Amino acid sequence: MKKILLTIAGSAFLIGGFAQSYLPERSNAKLKVKNVIPLKAYAFNLKDVTLSDSGPFKHAMDIDANYMLSLEPARLLNRFYKNASIAPTDSAYGGWESEGLSGHTLGHYLSACSMMYATTKDMRFKKIADHIVQELAKCQSARKTGYVGAIPNEDSIFNRIKRGEIKSGGFDLNGGWSPWYTVHKVMAGLVDAYMYCDNAQALEVVKKMADWTGDIVNPLTDEQRQRMLKCEYGGMNDVLAMIYAITGDKKYLTLSYKFYDDFIMQPLAENKPDPIAGKHSNTNIPKALGSARQYELTSNAGDMTIAKRYWDITVDHHTYVNGGNGNYEYLGAPDKLNDALSDNTAESCCAYNMLKLSGHLFTWQPQSKLADYMERTLYNDILASQNPIDAMMLYFEPLRMGSKKQFSDSFNTFTCCVGSGMENHAKYAENIYFESADGNSLYVNLFIPSTLNWKAKQLTISQQSNYPEANNITLAIGGVANKNIALLVRKPWWTNKGYTVKINGQASSLFKETDGYIAIKRTWKKGDKVELTYPMELYTESMPDNKNRIAILYGPVLLAGNLGDTMPDPVYGTPVLMTDNRNVAQWAVADDNAPLVFRMKGVGKPFDVTLSPFYKNIDNYYSVYWDFFTNAEWSARAAEYEAEKKRQKEIEANTIDVMRLGEMQPERDHNLKASEFSYASDAFGKTGREARKNGFFSFDMKVEPGSKNALLCTYIGDDKNRLFDILIDDVKIASQELKGGTPGKFFDVEYPIPAELIAGKTKVVVKIQGKEDKTAGRMFGCRVIRKS
Repeated sequence: MKKILLTIAGSAFLIGGFAQSYLPERSNAKLKVKNVIPLKAYAFNLKDVTLSDSGPFKHAMDIDANYMLSLEPARLLNRFYKNASIAPTDSAYGGWESEGLSGHTLGHYLSACSMMYATTKDMRFKKIADHIVQELAKCQSARKTGYVGAIPNEDSIFNRIKRGEIKSGGFDLNGGWSPWYTVHKVMAGLVDAYMYCDNAQALEVVKKMADWTGDIVNPLTDEQRQRMLKCEYGGMNDVLAMIYAITGDKKYLTLSYKFYDDFIMQPLAENKPDPIAGKHSNTNIPKALGSARQYELTSNAGDMTIAKRYWDITVDHHTYVNGGNGNYEYLGAPDKLNDALSDNTAESCCAYNMLKLSGHLFTWQPQSKLADYMERTLYNDILASQNPIDAMMLYFEPLRMGSKKQFSDSFNTFTCCVGSGMENHAKYAENIYFESADGNSLYVNLFIPSTLNWKAKQLTISQQSNYPEANNITLAIGGVANKNIALLVRKPWWTNKGYTVKINGQASSLFKETDGYIAIKRTWKKGDKVELTYPMELYTESMPDNKNRIAILYGPVLLAGNLGDTMPDPVYGTPVLMTDNRNVAQWAVADDNAPLVFRMKGVGKPFDVTLSPFYKNIDNYYSVYWDFFTNAEWSARAAEYEAEKKRQKEIEANTIDVMRLGEMQPERDHNLKASEFSYASDAFGKTGREARKNGFFSFDMKVEPGSKNALLCTYIGDDKNRLFDILIDDVKIASQELKGGTPGKFFDVEYPIPAELIAGKTKVVVKIQGKEDKTAGRMFGCRVIRKS
């Protein structure tokens, strides 16, 4: 039983520079263009909410701040200097900052520092932000085009675009790695520096970048522009719409609609069936975010439809129990998650952007469903994505049974999720409280210890607790007394009955449920207290496509089973649940000495495990999903289940190298080369690649000389009338004809590699070459495996 305590007490008003969350506020002097749609709730300014010194969120923010302060801005500026012909003052960081996405981290870092300043009032972060802006302005001035960036070969990339010379794929644009994506991160960082740190120079720099963007994009025909938009472009529509709101200059709004594509956004606007299935998740969420901002500024109904449908489709049909989505960065078929569990589920950036989108939708129509999603995702994705010891981040959050988290390196990773990760833990204040449109109600969405300065009511509200481990949460409201307002406290999805409400220690019935909230309206006096007690129980949630694959939760918290510090045995080390009793509360027993810890009793096969919050599982192997068998079902299916499980585990154990075809990073890592008519594809949640018109694709693969090696390639039964050769270092080892098989079923084909082709080598080139004018592939993954 958990208690939530709301106390009305003394006040303490906050100070700090003007900042905002980009979610609609009642008023913001920095925005010349006001929202034109009828809003039903308003967000509070980030500077008006301060986290308290308790609970996991403040800890996460503090260690994130320490990590951010350990970074050297000069190293993030290295390539900005070089591209502006200015001598760098320090070396570049490693990882993606030494590759084609160079510069994206600086944009995230500038945003994170700006938000950390707004939230903490720590001047060190404002000084960093101001310094970065000053140096970017210096680089921009030296270049004399309005542009500033750190992308390799960027002038060539963008000049060719301006001339209409566009070669574009999912993540490649004229040989550059998603260049508009990186431009967006830098521009967003500059806007944040203006909005959160009141840096006027940042606005001047970003306006010049926006003008340069217009110079590049405006000359394009619609056909050329749509071809350009085939490559990931981040939230360019979002940041340009924001620049319009700040400046009032409609050319930026018009320019924001130049980043509107016909293949994702238009089908969403037209209410066509799920157009995001099979697509790269985080390429498309920022598009919906931009549409949300455009709708608020224009009332364009199509923009509203894009944003709302994207959220509904993703959350209702593509989301795992932790609030994340995507497997190897891609969405599969709707409601088909059972076979989409791997070490590369739930890219952290996706949750980062979905939480932003949730906040916008809440201001349009407050719903507990939106706030429930926020809570689920904050506890079970965002918190779980950070190492609570050293603040390192996850790119993916593994949900495969028997998996383990792989955190980033401090100075040699800098993936997209390191960048968004720095921001995540700087802005926990964002969605805790909202003000009703009439100004007479306060939504309490999230139970995060914090203090709100509600200036319009001359009130402060302090929330104190160690929720969900502690038994109570305290909201202390101070300031001017005798305010007649309604507290709308969310009734969480995980509590259905038995909650109680007390006012000043006395049980009260002076409340009502409305739209998933407990509404308590009265004239509040200093010292008043409201206490809500919510029953918190164990329960399970099933996969949408398999009722016998379950996850276990306690209240808002996803529980993971600790499988130990060594990799589980390929066959028998990852437990399943075997019991005729589906009531989890009867076989998972709470540990009286450890909050949120439960111990299985007699249901784990081959052994019982200890369950604890997913976000607290750091260095151990774990499972968050469990296969559920009754005793009768196990007897009937054990042999089949174990045989397939053993086959998959043996493949994993004997894999020397694996190529995830059709996916951005693996193809880059394996030096993919392809003919003009080679395309990435997807089917049932798996990505692949094909080459048409006698085309080819090739990639590097590691081999292990001295042992028998084989290629193991995956195909799908739907494909037929395809013929191609498979070559190792230009020597054919097999021909493959795809004649069609069981639709919707994947199958593997093994090709022995002659020993003489790998003798003395550690790497070979695998080439898939079409023949007789047929298509090569589709191939949905390729491994080099060790044969006994």
